Amino acid sequence: MAALLEVKELKAFYGQTQSLYDIGFDIPLGGITTLLGANGAGKTTTLRAICNMIRTEGTVRFDGKEIGGMATEEIVRLSIAHVPEGRGTFTSLTVDENLRVAAYTRKDKPAVRADLERILGYFPILKERLQQQAGTLSGGEQQMLAIARALMLKPRLMLLDEPSFGLAPLIVQEIFRIMRRINIEEKVSMLLVEQNAALALDLASHAYVLETGKIVMSGPSSVVKSDENIRKSYLGY
Repeated sequence: MAALLEVKELKAFYGQTQSLYDIGFDIPLGGITTLLGANGAGKTTTLRAICNMIRTEGTVRFDGKEIGGMATEEIVRLSIAHVPEGRGTFTSLTVDENLRVAAYTRKDKPAVRADLERILGYFPILKERLQQQAGTLSGGEQQMLAIARALMLKPRLMLLDEPSFGLAPLIVQEIFRIMRRINIEEKVSMLLVEQNAALALDLASHAYVLETGKIVMSGPSSVVKSDENIRKSYLGY
């Protein structure tokens, strides 16, 4: 399968402190890949590095094009949507306003309206809450809104940072079910950072395990999931 995103020898820095050490991985077109590891392993840093939100060195290619030196907003315009940890919704705006803000750069207004209706089909609870202030939504509803808002960008690649964080198990299962639907029906590739390794391995087809800023192993999710030594040593379950 062709690679949509290619990362090679990627280093990342916070000031003078190096956080990633020559990591490399591919995201296949239409696939779901997960980055696993303990807190502080470098998972969130990797997503920020792809979007050039921190100082980096190395190679990042999207659809064959080098994006490492681009500004973050330019990278977003290439159809890469980042759903950050903590959701990042505009709490003082309504659900409807949050979704429309995400599409403000788009000129195809009829298509925006059609996309909004289609995306709300994945999240019927948001359709009921369109005029509700985002800050009054439950945690699960805010996570759904963050994913829906990213979809309004018409992404080819979604970077998802801890979508299960702080949510009840039943809500997490529903969100991951929707993410699978989006991947299949919208043909959106995904790079998933997730603390819940078992859940991520069920969703993704390929996994990379990070430890202190380095990739220590990778393989098909089924192989990673079945390897007891890997699970005990790196995934904590």
